[in-house]
Amino acid sequence: MSENIQHQEIVPQSCLGKRLDQALAQMFPDYSRSRLKDWILSGQVSVNDEITTKAREKMFGGESITINATVEADVRFEAQDLPLNIVYEDDDILVINKPAGFVVHPGAGNPDGTVLNALLHHCPDLAVVPRAGIVHRLDKDTTGLMVVAKTIAAQTVLVDSLQRREITREYEAVANGIMTAGGLVDEPIGRHPTKRTNMAVTISGRPSVTHYRVLEKYRLHTRIRLRLETGRTHQIRVHMAHITHPLVGDQNYGGRPRPPKNATPELLAMLRGFKRQALHAAMLSLYHPITGELMTWHAELPEDFVALINCLKEDSKLNASEEY
Repeated sequence: MSENIQHQEIVPQSCLGKRLDQALAQMFPDYSRSRLKDWILSGQVSVNDEITTKAREKMFGGESITINATVEADVRFEAQDLPLNIVYEDDDILVINKPAGFVVHPGAGNPDGTVLNALLHHCPDLAVVPRAGIVHRLDKDTTGLMVVAKTIAAQTVLVDSLQRREITREYEAVANGIMTAGGLVDEPIGRHPTKRTNMAVTISGRPSVTHYRVLEKYRLHTRIRLRLETGRTHQIRVHMAHITHPLVGDQNYGGRPRPPKNATPELLAMLRGFKRQALHAAMLSLYHPITGELMTWHAELPEDFVALINCLKEDSKLNASEEY
């Protein structure tokens, strides 16, 4: 499978003195700069009917540009008939509500059975879109909303929107410890120096900002709402652990069971059996990449998350007279 891309445009005078790759980025914003440069270098762009492979060629304005490119399907990944909880879909994007235990992208230890494989089955045309249209990821055991682009043009706009922090993502979580007030964590995140599959707050990391506010306090746990400014790997989990409030159930970042004194048997069993981070992508808001319309979606908390909250509430009610 492949997709043929054909365009013919005149270079505007505003591109006077710009390199060819810079001019194309201005003229064809639906495509990423790296893709446009690849097309130039592979001889799929003509200037005044002559093929060029010189990305740095200077433009004067008035040149005739022709793009005649082919986007080949990514054949590395197999389409698989796996269930997808689709909450919205049109010609350009789809939004899914991902369950726990569902890996987003194939990788070491997970060669298939992922969201990407399911997307290729649901929409075979995604084979020509990088990463099958995936714009951002959720960890395997994090539940909730993800947006997927169905075309190269939509993906380019959404990735740019994500980098400009124009996509709003809010999460709900249950953290260990009593958090008295909201705040933000502004700490850089990078690869852990010794545990290479983990991330950590490190001075050499990339800028990372997480906002949080308290929704409900229990005897020794807190339900919080979080909003991301950046989207680093494991960001919420790392930031909450850094401020000594790791998420309940987080096996990697210290969310081991921490029951309060005289905890109910139900809460003890719940905390011991909750083997994933208590984290849910509850709200997603963005401007549609083609129409520009502001769109917002909400996803209800999954059953295990609701059961955890109910156990914490019941324990707090039964031990209301305890002092902590």
